[in-house]
Amino acid sequence: MVNLRSFEVPTVVKHAPGAVECLPDQVKALGVKRPMVVTDQGIVKAGIVDKVTEALRAGNVDYLLFDCVVPNPPIKLVDDAAALYAQEGCDGLIGLGGGSPMDTAKAIGVVAENGGSILQYEWADPQPIQKPIPPLITIPTTAGTGSEVTLWSVITDPNRHIKYNVGGTPYIGAKIALIDPLLMLDMPAHITASTGLDALTHAIECYTCGYAQPWPDAVALYAIETLAQWLPIAFAQGHNVEARYKVAMAAMLAGMSYGTESAGAVHAMSQTAGGYYDLPHGVLTAAMLPPVMAYNYLGEPVKYARIAQAMGVDTNGMTTLEAAWAAVKAVKKFVKLLEIPSVPELGVKEEDMQMLVDMAYADPQTFGNPRDLTRKSYEQIYASCFED
Repeated sequence: MVNLRSFEVPTVVKHAPGAVECLPDQVKALGVKRPMVVTDQGIVKAGIVDKVTEALRAGNVDYLLFDCVVPNPPIKLVDDAAALYAQEGCDGLIGLGGGSPMDTAKAIGVVAENGGSILQYEWADPQPIQKPIPPLITIPTTAGTGSEVTLWSVITDPNRHIKYNVGGTPYIGAKIALIDPLLMLDMPAHITASTGLDALTHAIECYTCGYAQPWPDAVALYAIETLAQWLPIAFAQGHNVEARYKVAMAAMLAGMSYGTESAGAVHAMSQTAGGYYDLPHGVLTAAMLPPVMAYNYLGEPVKYARIAQAMGVDTNGMTTLEAAWAAVKAVKKFVKLLEIPSVPELGVKEEDMQMLVDMAYADPQTFGNPRDLTRKSYEQIYASCFED
C-alpha cells in the first residue's frame, strides 16, 4: 500500500506595511457580513484593536468584539466564545494578536461549525473535524507562532494540566492571513525575542523532523536564514520597519513549514511543561531549543550542517558532524544573545522532572523527532536543561 504524502496551504497570504487598512475589502471579498474579532486585553491596551475596528467601521463592516482571550486559552473560553458567536449571528472570524487569539479564533470556528465542545476535537485518527470553519482572517501582531497560516490550534485542558492540538486538516486553516509589520512596532524586546525564537524552533524542528518534505524544507531554511539575520535587529530596534517586516515574513514561512504533521521534542516538552506550569509558549520553547538540538544533531547531521550555514557559520573545512555541532553552538549563542531565561529561571522544577518526562514522551510531537526518543532520552535532555 502506498503511503501517499501531501502538503497543503489553504491560506492566501497578503502583506504590506499598512495592510490592515485593506481589511474591510478582504472581509467583503469572503462574503462575511458580521465577523467576530477575537483578541485579548493586551492588544486592546496597546491600541492595536482600535486600528482594526476603525478600519472596519470606515469600510462599513459590522463586527462583534470578543477581547477576552488569555494566554494558553482553555476549553471553557473557546466554548463560551462559540456560543456567543452563534447568539450574535456572526458569520466569520478575525483572529487578531499572537498565537493565543489566532488559535482561539480557529477553535471557535471548529465548534461553531461542528458543534459540541472543543474538547471533542483533540487531534486523533480518524480526524474529528468534519466541517470547515467559517471564513477566518488572521492578523498577527507578533512574529512567532505562525498561527496565521498553520493548520493547528493549541488549547489548554485545565483538568489534565496539558495543552492539546486541534487540527492537522485544511478545514481549520484561515482563508486570508493579513500581515502588517506596522502593528508590531511597539512589541517589547523580550516578546520580540521569545516569539521570534518560537518561529526559529518551528523552522528547525520541521526541517529536520521525520515528516520533512521538499516544499516545507525550502521555506524552513529561508526562515532560519532570515531570522538569524534580522531578529537581533528587530530585538534591538523595535521601530525598524524593515526588520519587523522580514521577521514577520520569516515567522509566517516557519509556520507554513509545519504542515499537517508534528515537529519534535522541543514542542513535546514545551507544550506539556507549558500546560502544566501555565507558562508562555514562546519563551519556554526558546529555552528548550538548544538542549534538544544538542541531543538531536546526530539524527540529521547533514541537515544540521545546513542549519549552521543558515545561521551564518562558516563551515568550510569542517566535517559534517563538526558542522552539525556548530549549528547547536550557534543556536545556543543566539538564544543567549536574545536574553532568554533558562528553563529553571522560568519556574520549571527539577523535582518534577519524571512527571514532565512522562508527559513529553506521551505527547504526539514526540513522533517524527529526528533522533529516536525514549523516556531515558527525555531524562537526558531535561537534565541538561538544569545543568546550563
